[in-house]
Amino acid sequence: MGRMTADGARPVSARVWNYWLGGKDHYEIDRRAGDEVAQAVPGIVAAARADRQFLGRCVRHLVGQGVRQFLDVGTGLPTADNTHEIAQRVAPASRIVYVDNDPLVLSHARALLTSTREGATSYVDADVRDTGTILREAARTLDLDRPVALMLLAVVHLLTDAGEARDAVARLVAALPSGSYLALSHACLDVEATRLAVRVWNDSGTPHPVRPRTHAEITDFFAGLDLVEPGVVSCTRWRPEPSRWGEPEEVMTFCGVARKP
Repeated sequence: MGRMTADGARPVSARVWNYWLGGKDHYEIDRRAGDEVAQAVPGIVAAARADRQFLGRCVRHLVGQGVRQFLDVGTGLPTADNTHEIAQRVAPASRIVYVDNDPLVLSHARALLTSTREGATSYVDADVRDTGTILREAARTLDLDRPVALMLLAVVHLLTDAGEARDAVARLVAALPSGSYLALSHACLDVEATRLAVRVWNDSGTPHPVRPRTHAEITDFFAGLDLVEPGVVSCTRWRPEPSRWGEPEEVMTFCGVARKP
């Protein structure tokens, strides 16, 4: 959620993430940084992909609960199965607002605006901390008097100040009505691989350092909300598809979904 350099002079999290997910929107410096981190921490690519798979399971669950409005903050670069594609596949009338402040994401926003005729999508150029702008612009597409799913996937850990992170999440949740949901994923400090990955990433010259937080700190973002089972867990372990090989391996990104009473 930070500004990038136009010439690709430094690696940027959105582009490295896109590279790890098999996308095409990245520079050589992003690939080098991504390979350096992945070589030092083999689980980082699996964590990125697990986060993306969580997005799919989460959105399908929320649509199944009757949610038809999504506010996706920290969207990142478009890849396959974006939020609106998943939601509108099940409920064509779903309405989605994407938010990011990366100019590269803005330049690709048209790929996020391919709504069904029955539904709607829009894009807001804003920082996650600029909650006033986010809510004001989102209200052009969403009815904020009706339940909204607030999606904060792999973005809050880019807010290195604990107070800013807590306040941004709290302000967004406070503006939504009863019956809304918060879905959040975040690098978890309790996983040993996370500490190494963050050190390598933060030393790579990125303008977007990451601040991992403990399981307890991540859980605190859901304060006052009713966590959906199984609570705050590794992204691979949030309502995974049944598997004959048992519980999936833990990754360094944890997640949770909670309902606002």
